[in-house]
Amino acid sequence: PQTKVEERGATKLNGTRTTFTPDAKIFPEIKFKYELIARYLREMAYLNAGLKLRLRDERTGKQEEFHYAGGIKEFVQSLTKGSGTLHDVIFFRGVRDKVDIECALQWTDAIHEVIFSYANNIHTIEGGTHLSGFKAALTRTMNTYATANNLLKNVKTAISGDDLREGMAAVISVKIQDPQFEGQTKTKLGNSE
Repeated sequence: PQTKVEERGATKLNGTRTTFTPDAKIFPEIKFKYELIARYLREMAYLNAGLKLRLRDERTGKQEEFHYAGGIKEFVQSLTKGSGTLHDVIFFRGVRDKVDIECALQWTDAIHEVIFSYANNIHTIEGGTHLSGFKAALTRTMNTYATANNLLKNVKTAISGDDLREGMAAVISVKIQDPQFEGQTKTKLGNSE
């Protein structure tokens, strides 16, 4: 601390400013990749709707602000930009067993699926139980709906999950009290709930 904390009066401003300078004694080579930091801050702004993050590189003067009031809904829109979307983004949020769940998805005319999964704002690259649960629920729900509405008249088997997810872009985010990740890198969530 450079000074003691002092009261300065009321303000309309809020938030936290974090500034850091790495210690050359600890880090022999100091190289920051602006795009890597920007990508991380962009993800955090998407995952926390309404959060405003600013990045300023004092080396170059380059700066950006990341703020997405729509949260992961806007994340999905960014993923489907340039593709022919088939409908508006579907978004839902709920809490079950103290697990906060958010999901946004949209189908496009693309032939591949793009799914990003997160647990407590950590990108679970290998997925985990939240992603496998989402895929199973989506497949079950679509097949149940199709059967109940007699949409599978000439189909002898249920439609596979891979077929249903073709062209889909989705973001699944869970916030869980005691996350249990598989491995040190936290790339896969293992919680049963």
